[in-house]
Amino acid sequence: MRFAPLLMAAAIAAPFAALSPSPSHAQIPPPGAPSSFAPLAQRLLPAVVNIQTTQAAGSPGRAQRPDAPDTPQAPPGSPFEEFFRDFLERNRPPGQQGRPNQPPQQQPQRRAQSLGSGFIIDPSGIVVTNNHVIDGADEINVVLQDNTTLRAELVGTDPRTDIAVLRVKPERDLPSVSFGDSDTALVGDWVLAIGNPFGLGGSVTAGIVSARGRDIRQGLYDDFIQTDAAINRGNSGGPLFNLAGEVVGINTAIYSPSGGSIGIGFSIPSNLARNIANQLREAGRVRRGWLGVNIQQVTDEIAESLGIRGGARGALVARAQEGGPAAAGGIQAGDVILRFNGQEVREMRNLPRIVADTNVGTAAPVVVWRDGREQTVTVTVAELPSEAQQAAATPAPATRPQTLELSGLGLRVGPITPEARERFSLRAESRGVVITEVAPGSTAAERELRPGDVIVEVQQERVNTPQEVQERLERLRRQNRATALLLIEGPQGQRWVPLRLAPARAPGAPG
Repeated sequence: MRFAPLLMAAAIAAPFAALSPSPSHAQIPPPGAPSSFAPLAQRLLPAVVNIQTTQAAGSPGRAQRPDAPDTPQAPPGSPFEEFFRDFLERNRPPGQQGRPNQPPQQQPQRRAQSLGSGFIIDPSGIVVTNNHVIDGADEINVVLQDNTTLRAELVGTDPRTDIAVLRVKPERDLPSVSFGDSDTALVGDWVLAIGNPFGLGGSVTAGIVSARGRDIRQGLYDDFIQTDAAINRGNSGGPLFNLAGEVVGINTAIYSPSGGSIGIGFSIPSNLARNIANQLREAGRVRRGWLGVNIQQVTDEIAESLGIRGGARGALVARAQEGGPAAAGGIQAGDVILRFNGQEVREMRNLPRIVADTNVGTAAPVVVWRDGREQTVTVTVAELPSEAQQAAATPAPATRPQTLELSGLGLRVGPITPEARERFSLRAESRGVVITEVAPGSTAAERELRPGDVIVEVQQERVNTPQEVQERLERLRRQNRATALLLIEGPQGQRWVPLRLAPARAPGAPG
């Protein structure tokens, strides 16, 4: 019976043997590919470790995370069913081996187990992995290639970038690897991923860099390397190597409807990881630069309305937070940040990462687009606060105000009164004109404006009454402007919204 799975696998593979290329052709690598990854893999494998964590069942942490590594499952009767059954039995918590069918009420208190990967960056025993691999763990163990198990101490974590640093105390120096320059990893370059997929340690896969700068909506600092090297659950925290044997990424996420690799994996670039790991080693926490602005993407329409030359670029400031570094340095709502501390801001999401990597206390020159031209201000970068503070308001009732229709936009607006604050749950400090109605199918509806949103500015000019909004729009129409740029304050903060200016209807004209 022990040989049944192998015989079944051979029987399944046999019908396809005729479709395989001839041995002589199969051994010829494509142009530019190495003849074998074996020498590189043998050199790197000893520095890659398995991470085993345990925590009490039911306690919060990664055992409840949807991206936690799954235990391997195989369909009943498949060639791997017995293999995985043996694997699970070997890894069952102590005292439970040999009793898989014991009734639940007689089972001892179980401890959840998770498996991940990591790599050694210092021979003294410094290990880098993903934060989500060790999140919520009561106990962390590092398993070396020779199966030596060492208890690990958590040095520090950074959930924002999903990086953690561990320390073990070996009796001898350990094999280690070093970070390379991820900026030199080009689309199409060969890469190797080494890790612990499904608990099967020491697994090596090869592929290429498929894309750079991927934003997968995991946080403000997304800048992932995409690769088609096979990455599965359990590879999290493992290294992505270039052909020089340098770590250019930390494998951290996959896109997969099935839960297995479909050739779309994502790695944290080494240039980001190195800085975070060094800070965690030195201080146990990360200090990030902070500017104190709410920003949004510059679209073609916004660029056109502001007269920005060269098309859509930069980060549009929706609000400079009161008391923050940006406001103190003279940055205003409506400014478009084009360059920060000498680095180009090609699009909105570049700015948080550039600022975060800037040393706290740096007096950084900031080039902004304001009043139709580039201007430079200087901002002293502060440390990112641990959490933002929000204000609360207690409104009072009042009489219903007179509202005004903004012809051609599909909007009806009114002044901000105590009744409006209560009706739309507006903040006490909100200033401007509140939107009371949005016509279905209108320009405003297409831009997802909603009743309760507040118009703060029109074309970078403050407005306090519905009549002022109407006057600004009429002025833009007389100037033959196709778009009006509105600063809108909503539940999620402030944002700039460009609205196409349809001609206003004459009084009494059909709607």
